[in-house]
Amino acid sequence: MSDPRLAEPKIPKIACVEDVEEAISILEGRWKMLIVAHLYGEPVLRFSELRRAIPQVSQKMLIQQLRGLEGDGVVKRTIHAQVPPKVDYELTELGRGLGPVFLALLDWTQLRRTLLGRGEVGKDRTN
Repeated sequence: MSDPRLAEPKIPKIACVEDVEEAISILEGRWKMLIVAHLYGEPVLRFSELRRAIPQVSQKMLIQQLRGLEGDGVVKRTIHAQVPPKVDYELTELGRGLGPVFLALLDWTQLRRTLLGRGEVGKDRTN
């Protein structure tokens, strides 16, 4: 099902591009989308659980990406006063609002796989 906003844009194209740039600036980075995806799977994850879930990311990079997401209001960090320290992460309302984006990405991935299977992706369509 096609979104009517794509067929007949009612906002100037430059505003659309600016909105996309804003969204990408918040979610860009190799690990941010994966972090958000893992937080969709579990309501709350400890830092160590995120580390295990994404073993390719360094501890330093994971901290940087989480702090960026927290600063942009996508993720909430809770520090529990105990020894050893316990830090939990969860999606905020803004972060949970990315649900339709993830569903659209899943649909796009399935479409791409289907077209790749039929050999339709990557063909020169000028002929």
